[in-house]
Amino acid sequence: MILAVNDLNKSYDGKDILKDISFHMEAHDKLAITGINGAGKTTLLRQIIGEEQPDSGTVVIPREARIGYLSQIPDIESDRTIYEEVISVRSDLLEAEKTLRELEQKMQHAGTDDAGVLSDNVFDRYAALSHRFESEGGYALRSNVTGILKGLGFREDEFDKKVSVLSGGQKTRLSLGRLLLDSPDILILDEPTNHLDIDSVAWLEGYLRSWKGAVIIVSHDRYFLDRIVNKVLDIENGHGRLYTGNYTAFAEKKAALRKDQMRAWLNNQAEIKHQQEVIDKLKRFNREKSIKRAESREKMLAKVERLDKPFDVDDAMRLHFTPSKLSGKDVLFADGLGKSYGDLELFRGVDLDVKRGEKLAIIGPNGTGKTTLLKIISGNETQDEGELEFGSRVEPAYYDQEHQVLDPDNTVFDEISDAYPYMNNTEIRNLLASFLFTGDDVFKMVRDLSGGEKGRLSLAKLMLSKANLLLLDEPTNHLDITSKEILEEAVRNYEGTVIYVSHDRYFINRTASRILELDHRHFVNYQGNYDYYLEKKADPTFDAAKAVSGKLNDRDGSVFGTGGPARETSSDGRKTAGTGGSGAGENSASDKKPALSFQEQKERKQQLQKLRSALSACEKEIADKEAASEAIDEEMARPDVAVNSAKLNELAKKKEGLTAALEELYMRWEELSESIEAF
Repeated sequence: MILAVNDLNKSYDGKDILKDISFHMEAHDKLAITGINGAGKTTLLRQIIGEEQPDSGTVVIPREARIGYLSQIPDIESDRTIYEEVISVRSDLLEAEKTLRELEQKMQHAGTDDAGVLSDNVFDRYAALSHRFESEGGYALRSNVTGILKGLGFREDEFDKKVSVLSGGQKTRLSLGRLLLDSPDILILDEPTNHLDIDSVAWLEGYLRSWKGAVIIVSHDRYFLDRIVNKVLDIENGHGRLYTGNYTAFAEKKAALRKDQMRAWLNNQAEIKHQQEVIDKLKRFNREKSIKRAESREKMLAKVERLDKPFDVDDAMRLHFTPSKLSGKDVLFADGLGKSYGDLELFRGVDLDVKRGEKLAIIGPNGTGKTTLLKIISGNETQDEGELEFGSRVEPAYYDQEHQVLDPDNTVFDEISDAYPYMNNTEIRNLLASFLFTGDDVFKMVRDLSGGEKGRLSLAKLMLSKANLLLLDEPTNHLDITSKEILEEAVRNYEGTVIYVSHDRYFINRTASRILELDHRHFVNYQGNYDYYLEKKADPTFDAAKAVSGKLNDRDGSVFGTGGPARETSSDGRKTAGTGGSGAGENSASDKKPALSFQEQKERKQQLQKLRSALSACEKEIADKEAASEAIDEEMARPDVAVNSAKLNELAKKKEGLTAALEELYMRWEELSESIEAF
């Protein structure tokens, strides 16, 4: 065991963030930590690395184990070059290499004693150091540095660039490179894919899958997690639950568990409500036996366990795209589009033929022109060459990853009000609440919003646009996993057409019907989702030259198919094979009771209905007789009756009969109530 966390608790300003978190990891485990934004994921990482101390509980790590931690915003300042900064983490090997070179010089010029033996045991020292240098990977050090830097997206001509001039994203990649070369026993990564393009993320996946040590990952990249982890720790309401398997297995198990928890909570609430109704009814009967029974039931009710309501994502935005009109079948046609900036040619000869209802993903390395193409389509940029034409009744709307369509000097409320002046205050507030802007949040300045908040506000405006062509530039950036899943469903259910740029492969896999990959300044067409794209990329018979956009009019099924092999891909775009991971789910089929037959269910329903009907009839009869008893009491209180002994005796006998009948009805009511409870 490389790590054990036992009953860990942490709070800030009286608010519990982590509650009794417990889990352990073996030396080769790959663990994902999931939860909504603010759930406490990064807080837990800080406890593990010792940056903060828990309020209670323990974190146990073997003394000899080394931890490497990549934060979301690494603090790295250096006068070294990129290459020097990465290789410096193995200064021990560099020093050993220097010593070996010195020993080699000594061996060439070393004197001998009278017996002809080299002095100072130079050979022995050299042999021992050479063996250690080799066993620790010294001879492969420089090639490893080069491989890691290239894998993380640095070009060789950038290796001599100074660290001090790098952007924040480049520094994050550099810090990750240092960690990978250092090879700690426990590698802890907080959002490692944020600044990586698809190729770099795919490279990192392969690197981590072969990693010999333990890995802990916090990431919103579900495809990344799917391909690496074998355990998932989910943090919800401060509590942690450990699941075995990859992300897809976790999501399926959690959904099943949530369903069972919600059913148990609803049953618990129904039982408590029913018991309280019985107690109230018994008290209203106002007889000694009924009151005693009510008191007894109150004691029993006090001992009933009150289940917490399962965490229902109240903080989940509600998103549904509805086009105001249907576009023509032909949505967009482009012929020979080209774009350059000075000597930098982004792309040329790009042809597009987009049909209504398509969900088209544009992928490729950073800086190749994907966003530029989207801006050209949206009208925010002009092409240098080629023609672009929209079909009939096409109404586009653009989602900008930089959110430049938002006015930083507006409040959240005014941003909607200015764009859609026909909406009244209540309508705007209701809309913003559905995108998690409540209370005074609606008066925040746009400039003060976080990336996730700007993303939600932009999506709210996009939803109001009623467009039938959505142009989305990195729509999942800054969204937590729950919000990404909601956006996925909205895109999947959208009746219009979508063209988007994204690095989120899980999102692409779930939503894309076609993929365009920017490759050597041309777009290569793949008629399927991301799994299909990977399959074709690995297929030696696939001819990318034939798939270059502009040569697709025949859409040869022998080349493209219609969205990937049906036998391997489920209706929601995820592969049905190879997603399980190890271990059984928390709600496996073997744990469930055999399902009742239709006839048995029908009979039970009829029995329950009979009991409820009998109870209802009993309650009505009780009410009638109680009303009759009250009427007798009122009549006996009348002055003319009070002096009429014969009349009083007659009424007293009626009252006695009603009281006896009520006693029987009360007992019948209790029996029926208990029968329904037992049923």
